[in-house]
Amino acid sequence: MAKKNSKTRRKPSWKRYLLAALLLVTAAVLTYGAYLDWRVRVKFEGGRWALPARVFARPLELYQGQQLSAEQLEAELAAADYRRVTGAASAGSYERRGSRFLINTRGFQFPDGIEPAHRLTVDIAGGRVSALRAENRAVDLVRLDPALIGSIYPAHREDRVLVRLDEVPALLGAAVLAVEDREFYHHHGLSWSGIARAFVANLQAGRVVQGGSTITQQLVKNFYLSNERTLWRKANEAAMSLLLEARFGKDEILEAYFNEVYLGQDGNRSIHGFGLASRFYFGRPLQDLRLHEVALLAGLVKGPSYYDPRRYPDRARGRRDVVLQVLAEVEIITPEQARAAMQRPLGVIPRGKSGDTPYPAFMDLVKKHLQRDYRSEDLSSEGLRIFTTLDPWVQQSAERALATRLEHFGNKDLQGAVVTVSVDDGAVLGVVGGRDPRFPGFNRALEARRPVGSLIKPAVYLAALEEPTRFGLGTILQDEPITLRDAGGREWSPRNYNNETYGPVPLWQALARSYNLSTVQLGLDVGLRRVVDVMKRLGLEPPGHIYPSLLLGAVPYTPLEMAQMYHTIATGGFRSPLRSVRAVMTPQGEVLSRYPLTVNRAFESEAVYLLRYGLAAAAREGTARSVAHWVGSLDVAGKTGTTDDTRDSWFAGFTDDILAVTWLGRDDNGRSGLTGASGALTVWGELFARLEPRPLQPLPPEGVGTVWVEEQTGRLSAEHCRGARALPYVVAHLPKENAPCIDERGLIERTGDWLRGILN
Repeated sequence: MAKKNSKTRRKPSWKRYLLAALLLVTAAVLTYGAYLDWRVRVKFEGGRWALPARVFARPLELYQGQQLSAEQLEAELAAADYRRVTGAASAGSYERRGSRFLINTRGFQFPDGIEPAHRLTVDIAGGRVSALRAENRAVDLVRLDPALIGSIYPAHREDRVLVRLDEVPALLGAAVLAVEDREFYHHHGLSWSGIARAFVANLQAGRVVQGGSTITQQLVKNFYLSNERTLWRKANEAAMSLLLEARFGKDEILEAYFNEVYLGQDGNRSIHGFGLASRFYFGRPLQDLRLHEVALLAGLVKGPSYYDPRRYPDRARGRRDVVLQVLAEVEIITPEQARAAMQRPLGVIPRGKSGDTPYPAFMDLVKKHLQRDYRSEDLSSEGLRIFTTLDPWVQQSAERALATRLEHFGNKDLQGAVVTVSVDDGAVLGVVGGRDPRFPGFNRALEARRPVGSLIKPAVYLAALEEPTRFGLGTILQDEPITLRDAGGREWSPRNYNNETYGPVPLWQALARSYNLSTVQLGLDVGLRRVVDVMKRLGLEPPGHIYPSLLLGAVPYTPLEMAQMYHTIATGGFRSPLRSVRAVMTPQGEVLSRYPLTVNRAFESEAVYLLRYGLAAAAREGTARSVAHWVGSLDVAGKTGTTDDTRDSWFAGFTDDILAVTWLGRDDNGRSGLTGASGALTVWGELFARLEPRPLQPLPPEGVGTVWVEEQTGRLSAEHCRGARALPYVVAHLPKENAPCIDERGLIERTGDWLRGILN
């Protein structure tokens, strides 16, 4: 019989299992706690917020003698969110007394330095600044802070204006603590009495219906967690609140809360922080708010949507008054102050300053410019300050001009685009991308590539005028039928717009009256490749395939591209890339990029001067002569463009200081029924009638003089001769033949005529 083992195996003790379980749970809790601590620390110590780039218009510079109407000054102030109030006591306000403006400006940091705040007095007389004083002293120049025209947002569309704790009015801080967390400076992240009240309420309801959250918990929820109402999320919130309080000071937490708290919605942009909310609801910075306005902001924390003062003013007033009562109860204000504040209106401006730009077409151009040098994430998260070339008055005038003419035509399918540029420096002053200038959709100014029609013709004539030994303004061209065949045997027979022919015509007249047949004859004589080379030097991307039809504009370009071409002409042959951005700066004031004017000579001044004469003749007596209806006797130069079946209507024109290209057409490429003169030119006219530009007064370059030329033959003539016209010519290449009337006069008289012609 086997011997029985005296040692029996003992079962493991339940205490050992319990200890092991406790160790595992403790390890898990510690590990998870370390993870939560890492999350709290990394985000709070690092870049807490993705800040959108702020985009500014050009600043308005005021100086005595400046051309500026009272209407324009008031529009500029409105664009920069200046408030019209009696006395103009606070920064960002103004008072108008007839033609005198009292302006309290805001200080502003520009890329080239800080412009301090001023108390300005500006007098307007005769459409000019007649007197300019700052702090009651005459000054030469003052620069106003620029209009904020938009932002470039991160994907989550949060927007905020960061403020430091010492920039938050003490009354606002006291109000928020009084209604949200009176024990903030005495607890360690959790309010146990608040938690107990919330626990009972949630237990009775069987779900989470009450939070009892401290300011620290609210910050954690908004900063780190989702909005789901679960016990697990509340547990995480409590743990992270304790960790946050252990890691960071009360003032740091409160400052973060003031910048993070959600306070409203503007379309798809969410309003975070009191700094932005103050501007969104009242149009003023936090420091300028009054008691009843501070109380409203503090009250909105409880429910920005429910108490939205624009949608539910009665609810908002009730919530504001509750905050005022609480402030009186805790003796932050007196009962009398509370009652007086309750009598005040809400004071909310009619609508918030939209975060989405009011100028989406121009913003498209800005983004296109910046994408060459900056990543999208940098533009939408680093809080960069973008200084652009947009002129609010020009932009508004262009929008109004397009709207006025589209309403006049009454065709709802008709669309349009306008690009306005400074001749002096190639700065894009305004862009309108369609019928609705606020719609951020298809931008016709930048994206609609349409046949340009006769707008391309100056390239043909400039190519000819670069050969002064062969061509001058008086050179006779043949305006007669022509038929061309391509390699496949297909024929092309261009025609003039009215189907007529004009026989021998001087070159300037063929351009001014936009004759197709003589233009084709000239382009073939010069050579298609020469014309394409000129197009390229004017700033256009040359077409992939070269056909004779390009001589009449059977090649697509956008209004912006045509503005580049005509800018080169308007500057006398100097090509400058059009620019929409002047500088980029960090929030701390460091300049990252500057975009100065760059200039390259693309053409000799003599040929461009002669071309500009032809374009000025088009505005005086050619296809664009109806422009006088809007600008009177103002000297301008321009060119109309009309494509087949009147599908596209174009006009490009300029004065001494401003250039604009306008287009009208339909997105479905249907017939507009408008020529360049009856359509796009009228938009240009409406625009320039508002802008009051400088007249075109080009000085002839050295080597160019005025002589008399017989129009029917192109021979050198004299003032007394019939059919003679004074034309600018390159002196070294005058017509070789004389008109008979010159030979009929004496040598002395001919010599006198010659000298007078050259000197003139």
